[in-house]
Amino acid sequence: MRIARIFLPRLRRRRCQPIALLLFGVWVTGSAIVHAEDRPSRVVSIGGSVTEIVFLLDQQARLVARDTTSTFPSAAEALPDVGYMRSLSPEGVLSVDPLLIIAEQGAGPQETIDIMRAARIPFITIPDGYNAEAVAEKIQSVGKALGVSDEATALAAEVQDEIHAATQSAADAAALAGRKRVMFVLSTQGGKVMAAGQNTAADAIISMAAADNAVQGIQGYKPLTDEAITAAAPDVILIMETTRDHQVEGTLKDIPAVRTTPAGKQDAIVKMDGLLLLGFGPRTGQAIAELSSALYGDS
Repeated sequence: MRIARIFLPRLRRRRCQPIALLLFGVWVTGSAIVHAEDRPSRVVSIGGSVTEIVFLLDQQARLVARDTTSTFPSAAEALPDVGYMRSLSPEGVLSVDPLLIIAEQGAGPQETIDIMRAARIPFITIPDGYNAEAVAEKIQSVGKALGVSDEATALAAEVQDEIHAATQSAADAAALAGRKRVMFVLSTQGGKVMAAGQNTAADAIISMAAADNAVQGIQGYKPLTDEAITAAAPDVILIMETTRDHQVEGTLKDIPAVRTTPAGKQDAIVKMDGLLLLGFGPRTGQAIAELSSALYGDS
């Protein structure tokens, strides 16, 4: 797939480029001039998509730590891990002596954020969203925080074009094959299927891949009754390849209600990397293309 092929070469290419805006010790960002020595050199990145953006902007040398969800690119895993983004401890973050923290929306808890700010450590929250424009805004927000707005604007435009192209390609594939009904399953703890309803990253990526979320009438991620699973009648069940606490695939087939669905009868389970699928970062176009390919085949 085009987008899957170009992302990693582009990442390698950007690492090798000189930083064009670094001239005579100053950075130009829009109409403001920021001296290089004033840019924080000890940055903590919280959230997998934020970390990906930092690397694509060639600013990884400034990173001193990342959170548990930051697993791509693989070089990020060599950085100290300060914990899971939604349960950060002040001690873990402060231990790396940060001068700037850039975090995805939803990072916390608030008590930890308050302690960082009380210690006069800037804590910048990057807005989240589930469409091409939101991904572009996320890239631009990270670039602004790092003082590389011009580079971020160029990257945002490139990524946005890739998302639009992947969305159109998926729509063309679905028009030929017929739209699929997809149920995203987050977990199966206790034999209960926790599935994605509306206003979720899973709902958005399913729609962008030109499929229909089989679970309607609920908001967020909720457990489903057996009757709701049967009524959803998904053609395909979508899960993450790896999860933090749950083993999903092994228990799905043991749930009688799942076996009554078209997906259960056909063993139609699609697995994708969780950060790629739900991160809504620079690889969103790749995620759309891979999900569309799994649902409809390569066009």
